[in-house]
Amino acid sequence: MSLLEQSPFDLAKERRIVVIADWLPPDFGAVGQYMQMRAQALAEQGHAVTLVGLTTGAGTKVYRERGRGALTEIRLSARPVPRGSLLGRMLWTIVTNLRLLLAAFGPLRTADGILFTGSPPFLIHLLVPLKPLWKGRLVYRITDFHPECLMAARDRPSRALSLLLRLTNFWRRRVDSFEVLGEDQRRRLEATGVPGERIALVRDGSPVAFAAGGPIEPLPADLAGKCVLLYSGNYGVAHEIETVVRGYELHHREGSGRVWLWLSATGAGADEVAERLRSAGLPFHRSAPVPLEKLAGLLRAPAAHLVTLRDSFVGFVMPSKIYACLDSRKPVLFVGSAASDVNLLAEHDPAGYWRVSCGDFRRFAAVLEDLAERSGHPTLSADAQHLELPRNIECD
Repeated sequence: MSLLEQSPFDLAKERRIVVIADWLPPDFGAVGQYMQMRAQALAEQGHAVTLVGLTTGAGTKVYRERGRGALTEIRLSARPVPRGSLLGRMLWTIVTNLRLLLAAFGPLRTADGILFTGSPPFLIHLLVPLKPLWKGRLVYRITDFHPECLMAARDRPSRALSLLLRLTNFWRRRVDSFEVLGEDQRRRLEATGVPGERIALVRDGSPVAFAAGGPIEPLPADLAGKCVLLYSGNYGVAHEIETVVRGYELHHREGSGRVWLWLSATGAGADEVAERLRSAGLPFHRSAPVPLEKLAGLLRAPAAHLVTLRDSFVGFVMPSKIYACLDSRKPVLFVGSAASDVNLLAEHDPAGYWRVSCGDFRRFAAVLEDLAERSGHPTLSADAQHLELPRNIECD
């Protein structure tokens, strides 16, 4: 059953619902995007839903009747996350969570059900201690695990984060029920002491439909005629970089160089990949993520899709982009562990699938050659392979 078809709430007993998320469309954020769709679906089923989230624009409160129910959207104006500073991010998170709680406080007191996510992180430290104030059932859609993601990104363990994890697990065991995005997340959550009967697997699914004969976004001019590997969406600290950069460089230095990377992406990982490819003089194209209404056309444009996940984040993060990539009927190249649900979902993809273990950059380069062959791009002549590589192209 898809995300929009499955409800954790009984309409006969839990009509008034509060949903709390982070960035709501048109701001870019996968969690907010899915939670807006979820809130709309709950309203259409007959619930009275209040959705509270963030926007980089002006704050608003809008009420609409929808289907058999109603949806109230409360958007709080917020500045972007200061990703360059851990302390800045923590302060932003604390302030933002308090603002979300205060904005939702009235509806929370009267709600029959409360659905919150892992974005922004650590909201559990406010909602669960205040649980005696809420009459509604508390459902945690654990999109990303925190503080585990902070711990996975570090080379050395942190005593402070270890203590925070113990406190977080204490509160997790007091949440009424959970939704996880994959079996790998279920295993992680059960390991923290949460009983299996409180956990439901509810996958995200694709946020867009691929209608037969639907539009295809044109390739950027510098990619025309190339075999294009597309990375779309967020490319953050959880996503593998080293294997991609070294394998891509090997493909262009010692291989045919027929595959060109298109980063339609944002995030620290996208910035690092772009900077390293630029420094190496390797060809690539970078652009901003497209609006949701253009996503289906974008995902139909390349020869294949790139999905990556560092081993230390398996079970803590589920790249939701995999669903739309699979539905686009384009091959998928996954750099990551066989233990991830990305592999579980994609390993029998009829469109084509390759998995490369993190660190195996030589196999990554070999897969690019295989992709070029399967896509019908002829091998360059020996002279052409040694021509000076063109400069990378970036656009806003």
